[in-house]
Amino acid sequence: QVQLVESGGGLVQAGDSLSVSCQAFGDTVCISAMAWYRQPPGKERELVATMTSSGSTNYADSVKGRATISRDNAKNTVYLQMNSLKPEDTAVYYCNVKEYRGGWRGYWGQGTQVTVSS
Repeated sequence: QVQLVESGGGLVQAGDSLSVSCQAFGDTVCISAMAWYRQPPGKERELVATMTSSGSTNYADSVKGRATISRDNAKNTVYLQMNSLKPEDTAVYYCNVKEYRGGWRGYWGQGTQVTVSS
């Protein structure tokens, strides 16, 4: 089992920067991809950014050029740095990790609120 603990988030103004982090605890040896999703108010959860164990990244078009995902494998932690924040970035941000143990399994963090005021 893997447990995810997120931190960061909060209330910021448009144009500001913000970083959120997510640390994995428990049996983390099989963790592969780590990712960030978000769920804006009244909308479905959407992918923000992913990073594989080899360091390959992928970003949603809406955050390309403004977001950077990174990970510290020694700390089992994934980070998301967001710059030039917009009100439409307001959402609950969720960490997701995938592990492979003969099959893929995913885990979710509890979510952290990011609110961008105009």
